[in-house]
Amino acid sequence: MFKSIVLACTFFVASFANAATATNIASAAEKVSPLMPGLTIPALTLKDKDGNNVVLAERFAEKTTVLIVYRGGWCPYCSKQLANVQKIEAELAELGAQIIAVSPDSPEKLAESKIDSPNYQLLSDDSLILSQALGLAFYLDDKTATIYRNKLGVNFVSLDGKAKVALPVPAVFVIDKKGLVHFQYANPNYKVRLTENLLLAAVKSVSEQ
Repeated sequence: MFKSIVLACTFFVASFANAATATNIASAAEKVSPLMPGLTIPALTLKDKDGNNVVLAERFAEKTTVLIVYRGGWCPYCSKQLANVQKIEAELAELGAQIIAVSPDSPEKLAESKIDSPNYQLLSDDSLILSQALGLAFYLDDKTATIYRNKLGVNFVSLDGKAKVALPVPAVFVIDKKGLVHFQYANPNYKVRLTENLLLAAVKSVSEQ
């Protein structure tokens, strides 16, 4: 059972030049508490690759949604996952589902992606508001954080001057038009991802309801 740790502090995201508030960031990936099936995704607004606001509740209302939360375009495991989901995009569309993939990447970074489809949208959660609301955000340990900052540029700095790096645990949610979660997969081991067959089965079960 994962355990949430709520930290009351505020920090600046240096690499994104964007302020963010830490309200639900666990101390480790193994201690996150992902939103469970039967609960509703909070009504939040993110940005697309062009910097336009996207109201999640409005997008969810359109059709069944496969919501993918990933660490960023710099992560090879995430890139592979997004590419694999892209391979089954047509099958998901036939089941009446759209794909929304969210990461801490800035809109500018998202614009570099090769994924360009009206049924497969990338959104920026560069202040981690959605990751925190979904119970997926966690702080990296100091050693790993140093490696990530030096090589990847994902640098979260708190008000007290102490550098912090936070990321979401990779996860997949299948959500109905009301924003209700019907299926959830989250794994602290970022190298292990949901298979496409299981995802298709989860979406099919929702579409048949």
